Amino acid sequence: MAVVLPRTTPSAPSGTAPSGAPESSPAPGAAAALLGTALAALATVVWSGSFVTSRALHDSVPPVQQAFWRWLVALAVVAPFGARRAWRQRRLIRRHLGFVALAALLGVTVYNTLVNQAGLTTPAANMGMIMAASPVLMAVFERAGGVRLGGRRVAGLLLACAGVLLLIGRDGARFAAGDLWMIAAACCFGSYSALLRRKPAELGGAAFLFTTFLIGTALLLPAQGVSLALQGGFTPAAGTVLPLLYVGIASSAVAFFAWNRAVALVGPSRAGVVYYLQPVCVALLSWALLAEPAGWAQAGCMALILGGVVLGARR
Repeated sequence: MAVVLPRTTPSAPSGTAPSGAPESSPAPGAAAALLGTALAALATVVWSGSFVTSRALHDSVPPVQQAFWRWLVALAVVAPFGARRAWRQRRLIRRHLGFVALAALLGVTVYNTLVNQAGLTTPAANMGMIMAASPVLMAVFERAGGVRLGGRRVAGLLLACAGVLLLIGRDGARFAAGDLWMIAAACCFGSYSALLRRKPAELGGAAFLFTTFLIGTALLLPAQGVSLALQGGFTPAAGTVLPLLYVGIASSAVAFFAWNRAVALVGPSRAGVVYYLQPVCVALLSWALLAEPAGWAQAGCMALILGGVVLGARR
């Protein structure tokens, strides 16, 4: 994973720039900042549902098979829009194959497999709260890359982080073995989001998504074969197929496109502040769908998180 990637030139204006533009380019306008924040929130809400789905499938579909079918569905959804564009840009993709393959490994092959593995032993609410560490990693990567974050964004990040820590620590945190898998997943996603800053400006968003989905799914093939041989397949039914369609269409094709575009518009650190909404969304969904308890303490922590998101996402 020790890959040194060259910096790309700043992207085109925000109305036409593909995802992955460096945050060192001029600050986005009000409309672009609002759109980027909204897209980051959309991806965060949709991804929150995938944690609940992963937890719900933990005893019916093995983790690797969840990941494989998820990305196969996502690849089929993106292909009509991205395959032709990827073919047109094949020389550019070949020239930056190391970057594209690393993005596919982090964002497709490894990240969701780790999340599914964590879902075997840890509650959905814990998964969402641990993933809230990702924005901190995004900010660290941004600062290490020489990007000045700004006092307001740092204050919003710290406020949201305090809300997450209080949410985790209420009545004493209980951690399962799967929490370690979620910590690894958070590191993986933070690295993927930071890596998007180095995406070649001329590589279109649809072509990039299709290529990463294709490479990531191909990298999952050996693990899929091992899982089938050792664990067997799963029984197709409404309780297994519908959740896989959700994570394949909404959590993969739609959410990844929205997130990549959000990073292009507002940068990974500001999008990462919005990502703090995830424990709030996961807590609400797990309360509504999995009957996990919720109370006033959680509501107070969620208010801190929302306040930090609003503060950090402003221009």
